Amino acid sequence: MVNDKTILVGVDGSHASYKATWWAANYAKHMGMSLQIVCAYSLPSYAAVSFDATYTAMGDDNAAHSDAQEILSKAKAIADEQGVNAQTLIVTGDPSSVFVELSRNYNLIVIGNRGKGGLAERLLGTTSSSLPAYAYCPIVVVPYTDDEGNLLHLNNVITKVAVGSDDTKWGLKALEIAAQFADNWGAELDVISAVPANATTGDQSGLKKYMDSQDERIAPIAEQFPDLKIRKSLVPGSPVEVLSRASRDHDIVVVGSCGRGGFAGLLLNSTSQGLLQHSVAPVYVVPKKYVEAEAARAEEAAKTTAAEDEGQLKVVSLEEVIHEVPVEAAPEDVVHEVEMKIDPEHQSYDDAQDAAKGDAAKGDDAKDGDDK
Repeated sequence: MVNDKTILVGVDGSHASYKATWWAANYAKHMGMSLQIVCAYSLPSYAAVSFDATYTAMGDDNAAHSDAQEILSKAKAIADEQGVNAQTLIVTGDPSSVFVELSRNYNLIVIGNRGKGGLAERLLGTTSSSLPAYAYCPIVVVPYTDDEGNLLHLNNVITKVAVGSDDTKWGLKALEIAAQFADNWGAELDVISAVPANATTGDQSGLKKYMDSQDERIAPIAEQFPDLKIRKSLVPGSPVEVLSRASRDHDIVVVGSCGRGGFAGLLLNSTSQGLLQHSVAPVYVVPKKYVEAEAARAEEAAKTTAAEDEGQLKVVSLEEVIHEVPVEAAPEDVVHEVEMKIDPEHQSYDDAQDAAKGDAAKGDDAKDGDDK
């Protein structure tokens, strides 16, 4: 049974994963949802390397378990700073298989992405083990640095949401989710369609077809969210190029993950890695399996996935691998050091809300002055 009120975030001791924790906690606070922080490890699969920067003797589960608790204590402190009392969990087993199985039971999974290494590489590195490819719930991939290695700042408050949607069922679901996300934050929604470079030149009949198709997809969304400010645009270029550019001036980019043409299929090939690696905003992935599972969830029949048929993923029993491990939040000085490394400009959720209210009040005062 899916827990629609809980967000799962994966941590591995990297600053990228702590940044993902910060984003997930901020979002959970805003939505009134609970947060579960998971540290996953598999000693047999990764030999002597247990986590991001630590080494454990092969088979030394006690040491790895201790490392995981230390990692969770830092992540918990970050969540506490956002005003969220998070549950901490340790999962043993191959991270790819475990997180795919966990995705059956959660509303959203958040992971950090620093480009190479750590949990993100294990979950995003190859098609066969790609979490977005096989997940049964949406995935948010939070960036840590840009292409030049510069630390990225993430806003506490979402004001602009971009979505790349085509007419596949998962593309339409991405549009629906993006609209709901934007409406929850009171943000603007920018619906972007990538078109061939020659579509905007010469005969305009081809361009009109793209416009009509986009309008048809947006119509039910506009009806469902009458107060949502929706912008639409047709942009020449490849989907990855278009969405990567959009990430520069949007707080999050939403995209479907499988299909043919357009934005569909982005996250199942090498091109998709371009979007996940080059986006400077979090990428909200709506997987094909999530859309399919949502339709079939009521049946709850034990069906093997294509990945299981091909022997790519091992079926795991959650009862055997997931353990709640209550931990104390890390000391304030330790957490401050981590937070300065993940984002020196960060604010707590409550501080950001107060700042936003203050800016709004200043704007109202300025308007009153102009009226006078």
